[in-house]
Amino acid sequence: MKKTISIGVVGCGYWGPNLIRNLNFLDCNLKAMCDANEARLAHLKSLYSNIECVTDFKHMLNGVGLDAIVVATPVRHHFPMAKASLLAGKHTFIEKPMAASSAECEELIAIAKRKGLVLMVGHTFLYSAPVRKIVELIKSGDIGEIRYINARRLNLGLFQKDINVAWDLAPHDISIILHILEAYPTVVNCQGNAHVTPGIEDVSNISLTFPNNRFATIQNSWMEPRKIREMTIVGTRRMIAYDDVQTSEKIRVYDVRVERPPHYDTFAEFHYSYHSGDSYIPHLDLQEPLKMECQHFLDCIANGTAPLSDGRDGMELVKILEAASASLKLKGAPVNFSETPAAPQHPTRIRSPKKTETPLRGQ
Repeated sequence: MKKTISIGVVGCGYWGPNLIRNLNFLDCNLKAMCDANEARLAHLKSLYSNIECVTDFKHMLNGVGLDAIVVATPVRHHFPMAKASLLAGKHTFIEKPMAASSAECEELIAIAKRKGLVLMVGHTFLYSAPVRKIVELIKSGDIGEIRYINARRLNLGLFQKDINVAWDLAPHDISIILHILEAYPTVVNCQGNAHVTPGIEDVSNISLTFPNNRFATIQNSWMEPRKIREMTIVGTRRMIAYDDVQTSEKIRVYDVRVERPPHYDTFAEFHYSYHSGDSYIPHLDLQEPLKMECQHFLDCIANGTAPLSDGRDGMELVKILEAASASLKLKGAPVNFSETPAAPQHPTRIRSPKKTETPLRGQ
């Protein structure tokens, strides 16, 4: 008989309630909500009267009888809480970014491996229908070879106190870019400025240089009047425009490209070839990405498989953020990113060396 997974969520501020809402409707036992703010807990208790409210995280670890814990607190608490969760034998889900340093990430990975536990990071957009469709289009060869990717994630606030805008917003696009390119960057550049809170940049621009002459830029801001969530993927055959703010038609594929003439004898004979064909909107089976992500976490626990966004993915993303921070201090100077593997590792079974991937439900 299948065992029902008992799970708890620590951190009931901005994002935690969204995780609670989704887990509450999935096939698991959402048993506890933990937060130091009793007013927040009282509000959530009015919505979910069947879930126990806890203010003491140690009691949540040892006195509630959980199989898994979701950490949705500010970044500075990710490492100590996730470490305590893993040491207590709990499968652990951590919101992005995984921790405040790659050294902390590495320690969490080692504990999870030693104890045979699932460690997953909340790279939510990897579970979204638009990103899954983009990956499908690229793998089919429809786009050709990717030349560059441009991303913009802009809005007014929410201003963070412990991390800058790059650490807050860029993880979404970095995780998508790494997933699409299946490679890590070789060089990271980052420029930014702090306008509101001294020392905490609220505007940033990250440049990532990849092998094979590929390139990506990520612009982030808490200072924009409009909410913008856009990504353009330029290939040798076609281009993809992804606008996540749209309620429907989030992806459009453009049959456009520019080609150099193969041979020419004089400059007068040199002419670029511009191809402009039709555009189309692929069909998407739109489901809430967070629901898919939560279900994936439960499936990984039940099946003993590694997540699509596992601890290793979380650590490599944090390494890129660390390189971006180093570049910021150097006024945008390039920082070599040569210590990471040549390509992201594919998910593997937690307790077996056999390679396999846990499919997302609905695929």
